[in-house]
Amino acid sequence: MPGFSTRAIKAASRVPPAPQAPVNVPIYQTSTFEVADAEELAELLEFSRPGHSYTRYSNPTHAALEEALAELEGAEACLVTGSGMAAIHAAVLSTLRSGESLVIPRAVYGGVVGLARAVLDRSGIATRSVDTTDLEAVAAAIDGTTRLVWLETISNPTTAVVDVRAIAALAHERGALVGVDNTFASPYLANPLALGADLVVHSTTKYIGGHSDISGGALLGRADQVAAARQVLINAGGNAAPLEAFLALRGLKTLALRMERHSSNAYAVACALEGAPGVVRVLYPGLASHPQHEMAKRVLRGGMAGGMLSVDLSGGRAAGEAFLGRLRVAVHATSLGSAETLCSHPASSSHRQLDDEALALAGMTPGMVRVSIGLEDPDDLAADLTAAIGGR
Repeated sequence: MPGFSTRAIKAASRVPPAPQAPVNVPIYQTSTFEVADAEELAELLEFSRPGHSYTRYSNPTHAALEEALAELEGAEACLVTGSGMAAIHAAVLSTLRSGESLVIPRAVYGGVVGLARAVLDRSGIATRSVDTTDLEAVAAAIDGTTRLVWLETISNPTTAVVDVRAIAALAHERGALVGVDNTFASPYLANPLALGADLVVHSTTKYIGGHSDISGGALLGRADQVAAARQVLINAGGNAAPLEAFLALRGLKTLALRMERHSSNAYAVACALEGAPGVVRVLYPGLASHPQHEMAKRVLRGGMAGGMLSVDLSGGRAAGEAFLGRLRVAVHATSLGSAETLCSHPASSSHRQLDDEALALAGMTPGMVRVSIGLEDPDDLAADLTAAIGGR
């Protein structure tokens, strides 16, 4: 008889049969998978045989999330990653080579600015920033080296809404692809691939997860594009953890319900704050005063505008920072898309690498605060934010 340690390891590794299908997708919390022979392993590593070899390459829980997201975004394929930035990194490096260029919005998530400065510049990939709400400016920014135009369905943090369909047509005429970060909208409010985009990215950390308890990302598009991105991800080591994929699947089940509540809460709060003392402007696509309000009604479905809003405070940087210290219901924290209302000051956090002049070019001010409206009672949120702005 084998020794105790041998028997313990074999016994604890035995997968029980499950003739009844589980209601939830199981968490395949394993780093590796047993194979029959060297030929099988080689074929699995090359993706020429169905199955899994090593979780850095693929995992059944990953596959379940990838299939679900692909269905919701109308994509041929999906790749889940360890973070939204890992998905963006894989999208960019699988599309561009040294000597080529990328067009990004001036108002863009600060992580993309960081990626350009820390990784793309030294890789020989040029980045040009432009106001993506201006089609003529986008056209002027695309030259013979441009292979990718990067957009955000709703920009971070200015909430600008771009004409994805028009920019996709423009880019394709010039031989460039279009990638869209759809995190602020979620698959429930927008599907950029249906508007002509080639690639879509999500930070599943945000609305898809929905509970401030995971870190993850996803890249969607044509099967060949996703396969190329997967090779970048495998070699860069940005794979998702099985537990994170499981929690993102859990979040998808309530995404529609949560996005409806996020949207209705955000609209109520935006209306309460617009014109309040100490407020210069409220940027929320659901407000008639928003510069792209009509565009938002075309890009976002169901008359909803999501849960993200930004507020310019009259006292500048000092007012933005002081506001965060007066919150009682909302939470001063980075990230977004959670059950809790989360507030941040972009000039000192996500966009801290920009000086006041660069902030202005991107449509931001030193006194701008970003608010991710949660699922609390809207009257409580409006009262809390109004009091924090008023210094009470």
